[in-house]
Amino acid sequence: MVTLVALACGAPKENSKASAPVGVESTTVTGTPATQTTSRPRVLFLGTSLTAGLGLDPDSAYPAVVQRLAVKNGVGFDLINAGLSGETSAGALRRADWLLTQRLAMVVIETGANDGLRGLLTDTTAANIEALIAKTRASQPSAAIVLVQMEAPTNLGPAYQKKFRNIYATVARKTGVRLLPFLLEGVGGHPELNQDDGIHPTAEGARRVGANVFKSLRPVLDSLSRK
Repeated sequence: MVTLVALACGAPKENSKASAPVGVESTTVTGTPATQTTSRPRVLFLGTSLTAGLGLDPDSAYPAVVQRLAVKNGVGFDLINAGLSGETSAGALRRADWLLTQRLAMVVIETGANDGLRGLLTDTTAANIEALIAKTRASQPSAAIVLVQMEAPTNLGPAYQKKFRNIYATVARKTGVRLLPFLLEGVGGHPELNQDDGIHPTAEGARRVGANVFKSLRPVLDSLSRK
């Protein structure tokens, strides 16, 4: 198991104002969140610095990789990269109010790793993620919701690691959302695929992450293209 994954979300810069568009980046959609610029389905990636692509050009972040692979495979969508460094699950829950004002076809949720970094109570993290999914479902009843598995660092001990890991399967089962494999599988812990901090993926690492995520998301993306 990768030991540094919970550190992969950058220095804490949590945004406590749900109405502020801090940390939101888009590779293909511009303007306010409510502005629909094309007829293509719109996919929101809500996450931490792993989603934002800290240290990389925006087009090298893993969500942009997913988008390019989708287009290559005949599934076009408009991408909204809402990654924010240092954000906890509580911060994501607050920020969601602003992000969910637009019409979305799918929401990919990558959150919780900073909770693990800080050793926050796993029950609290689980409750925040459940509430985030419920808020998303209420605002976007027709959108597909996907949760990304994250892990806690080993220095918090095996008991905490196990509880943290189990958050995601338990929440996915209770809420009925699709659970993706661990985001940094095959990348975290490999120095050649990470930046000098040993934490955030390089452009090549992000390409591998994006390829893994695309493979897991392919059935959902195919269903979006048929709507």
